[in-house]
Amino acid sequence: MSGLRDLRKPGDPGEPQEADGLGGAYASRTADDGAGGPGDAGGSGRTGGPGGTGGPGAGSGQRVSPRATAGPRGAADPVKALLHRHRELCERAVDPLEIAAGLEAHGITDRTAARFRHRDVFSLAEELFARVPRDGDTARPATTAPLKARADWIVLTLLPGALCLASVLALRHTHGQTRLLTAAVGIIALASAVRAALRRGPLSRADRTPAPGMTGWTWWLVGYALLGDGLLQVAITGGPDGPPAPDGDWPLAAAPVLALALACAPAAWTTHLFTRGARRKLTASRGLEDFAASVRPLLLATVTLFLCALAGLLTLCATALDEPLAVSGALATGALLHLARLLTVHGFTHGPRMLLACAATAQALALTTVFAARLPGLTPLSTPVETLVTAWHPAAVPTLSCGVAALVLLVHATRRLTRASAHSHPERAR
Repeated sequence: MSGLRDLRKPGDPGEPQEADGLGGAYASRTADDGAGGPGDAGGSGRTGGPGGTGGPGAGSGQRVSPRATAGPRGAADPVKALLHRHRELCERAVDPLEIAAGLEAHGITDRTAARFRHRDVFSLAEELFARVPRDGDTARPATTAPLKARADWIVLTLLPGALCLASVLALRHTHGQTRLLTAAVGIIALASAVRAALRRGPLSRADRTPAPGMTGWTWWLVGYALLGDGLLQVAITGGPDGPPAPDGDWPLAAAPVLALALACAPAAWTTHLFTRGARRKLTASRGLEDFAASVRPLLLATVTLFLCALAGLLTLCATALDEPLAVSGALATGALLHLARLLTVHGFTHGPRMLLACAATAQALALTTVFAARLPGLTPLSTPVETLVTAWHPAAVPTLSCGVAALVLLVHATRRLTRASAHSHPERAR
């Protein structure tokens, strides 16, 4: 949505400031725009009001609603001042919903719309949309059409899981140098497939570019799911004495990584369902609060559906690979990655980037303190981590780090993704 992008700063948009005082401000400004000013009283030939002789709109071909010309001669028209300020948005908008979202991004709420003699922002946006002259008044029907699943992004979202499964099976049937080569090829193939899935389809950003600053933190979390628990366990007992191996002192956990790769498909589908459902509710809503109240349960249902799918994949992969079932850590990691991507898709990147960094840093600190405790005089550093692992499991570290980050990100999502401006863009070909 080109009009809405012009209203936003790069990166994560900040919290809009409520423009409750805009009604009076616009009304006073229209003393120069629409009502007769001091310079007109001396017989300049202009008469006040938006529909007056010589005033703006006279003979210009612009359509002015009856509300704008109602009232006594010389009455101010605050809607015209609002249109003047946001003319570029209104001219580029393909439907009133885009204007409503742009106004919300500027801090205009339903209460502010009442000062413009409208019941809500959507009604105000409809009048602004009607006032802007258009060639044939043609609006692109694609803006309200539901997002349809396409074969290309369906294949792309299934590809990471397929390649990861092939790599795991290949690693189990190779040895020595062949195994190292197979692991390197598998990692490169998986990274390329994930990158392609994030560039197309429901998991892609509007500009189809990688989210800045997130890639490194994301791969750290995936790498910890593969190696972290085993390394932490042997580090507490004084190891490691050799390189990581499926049956060695530093065991690999392939099941969580395979489940996360396979989860790209349900992540794409739940994001698709959320985007389509939110767009429909935006069309049906008659107020910002009404829209937020209707989208919040949809968001929670989307996250729950993904977690159920991921839990099933974790159980299936652990059983198929004959590995211990440790659901909590991988489930928390998957929840964090899914929420981060869901926010990124809708244009919010600052919060996800910070929370991914916090979770990855907490995991790195847990490992660092255990190894640093081997230095003379630094033994107490590992006490918190050792106590946590002894009382629970090595999976407690990713469970707590990613779980807390995911909860914070969920609260953040319930504030950001329930705003109309997060869903107002036209459905784009992905």
